[in-house]
Amino acid sequence: MIAGLLTLAIALVVLAAVAWVSSKATTVKSELQASTNLLPTLKAQVAADDASGAAQTVEALVQHTSAARQAANDPLWKFSAMLPWLGSNFEAATIVATAADDVARLGAIPLVETFQSLDWESLAPGPAGVDLAPIKAAAPRIDAAAHAVRESSKRLAAIDADGLMPQIATPLTEARQQLATLSGELDSAADATSLAPAMLGADGPRRYLLLMQNNAEARATGGIPGALAVLSLDKGHLKLESQTSATALGTFTPPIPIDAEQTAIYSPRVGKFMQDVNLTPDFATTASTAHAMWERSTGEKLDGVLSLDPVALSFILEATGPVTISDTAVHGISSGLPPQLTAQNVVQTLLSDAYAKIKEPKYQDAYFAGAAGEIFGSISTGKADPKKLLTAITKAVDERRVLLWSSSATYQNTIAQYAVGGLISGPAVSPAEFGVYFNDGTGAKMDYWIKRTTQVVKDCTRDGYREVSIRVTSTNQAPADAGTSLPDYVTGGGKFGVPAGTVQTNVVAYGPVFSNIDTVVKDGENIPFAAQRHSDRAVGTSTIRLAPGQSASLDFTFGHIVQHADPKLVVTPTTQRIADVVQAPSPASCE
Repeated sequence: MIAGLLTLAIALVVLAAVAWVSSKATTVKSELQASTNLLPTLKAQVAADDASGAAQTVEALVQHTSAARQAANDPLWKFSAMLPWLGSNFEAATIVATAADDVARLGAIPLVETFQSLDWESLAPGPAGVDLAPIKAAAPRIDAAAHAVRESSKRLAAIDADGLMPQIATPLTEARQQLATLSGELDSAADATSLAPAMLGADGPRRYLLLMQNNAEARATGGIPGALAVLSLDKGHLKLESQTSATALGTFTPPIPIDAEQTAIYSPRVGKFMQDVNLTPDFATTASTAHAMWERSTGEKLDGVLSLDPVALSFILEATGPVTISDTAVHGISSGLPPQLTAQNVVQTLLSDAYAKIKEPKYQDAYFAGAAGEIFGSISTGKADPKKLLTAITKAVDERRVLLWSSSATYQNTIAQYAVGGLISGPAVSPAEFGVYFNDGTGAKMDYWIKRTTQVVKDCTRDGYREVSIRVTSTNQAPADAGTSLPDYVTGGGKFGVPAGTVQTNVVAYGPVFSNIDTVVKDGENIPFAAQRHSDRAVGTSTIRLAPGQSASLDFTFGHIVQHADPKLVVTPTTQRIADVVQAPSPASCE
């Protein structure tokens, strides 16, 4: 009788404990789900500049994550974590709940406080410059938030998900992905707020060489840097000065030295002519070479190099609105061109119409530089909407139309971690990254008429290695009579061995690290190609010629690929939208 009662009592205690733990599990799940449901609201409030609403949402978020954390740290829950088989599930849930609360308390709260303290109007460039104090003040809080999220992400990544129940494993996987993405974004924000004040002249004047890339004559990073200027920044005040052209700098003899690999691929011209510094897609090489050329030519040692193209200028014009091109800005040479540049007409005006209306190349460069000066002037006078300007710059950076290099090794080490650095190796390069770059071989400005697409058309695995084919299709959409209807400066006039109206392009394809370039197929037939290496990446180069109306496709096949990440395509920015150039993968059969 006593034994029976004792057994019953133990059973009741166990059932009560199970019920208690079960109730805690329900609490953990429901509270974490409630906190997740608040995230879209928080994002919308931040996007709408609703600082007060965002603060209230974060307060509610913390209440939910705190309740989940408290439930997952209950003594009976912790005891359950020590049980065989099921214990790892309880432990994983505890880590997830703790990480969620840390992200809310140590990440979301300081970020929203920073958001509340920022006055977007004060961050807008104007005659007095940019007020950099709020950015400097925000840097420590953003860095602390980035650290908290980074550590939480590491804790989730360390959990052994093998053997976990699906109810735990699935949300764990989702949480890992979300935190990894958030961690990367916050690390970027922390680096930006740390570097930006100093690079914008908060601690003293900074001067940068500005390369204005002309996509009408393709170079690997965008276009020939025909127009140059010095961009001065002092306490956030922006000024464009010392405008000149690449041609005016002449030939550099002896050439600025570059490494042997790039010399073999792109020739010594990279270090010989400012117009060719970006034959290589590695912007660190381009910028350091241009920087050395400028110093040798002028005696000025600048703080870095900034590059942008007319498409990036079109994005900026969306933030500033139209700018008027004054005759004084371009020495009276703008007759017949639009009196105003807008986001809609700037690309066609700079890359096509200017050549039809302005006959002298030196005046074309002057017009290009003058137009850039007017656009930068509109920023410095405060015409730009600050949020739209930030969106424009972000979009241009994402499309690799804005590239940056610093002569400071400390700053450059940080820049090199991001796409804005334009490097072909290092932390900014995806594991399975493929590059497709274009260099004009016509010696003219015909690339305005070339439309291109790139696409992964084969992705196979054999004997543990991958084989990937990248198809590059180019079409010459110039008028049928381009050889006579377009100016010689645009067509080249046949001076470099390419018939007027025909476009010659050197197409350079990069595979991932340790891969090989196996074949190049043009329109279904194997063709000879140059096979080389750059920073352990396979490089294949082929040349195509297209008369008006002609198209050609090159399939670059890379083998011996050890990386198993999804392929990522990086291409030379052209006059087209990157989304139109980089097509969705359409792998062929691997049979």
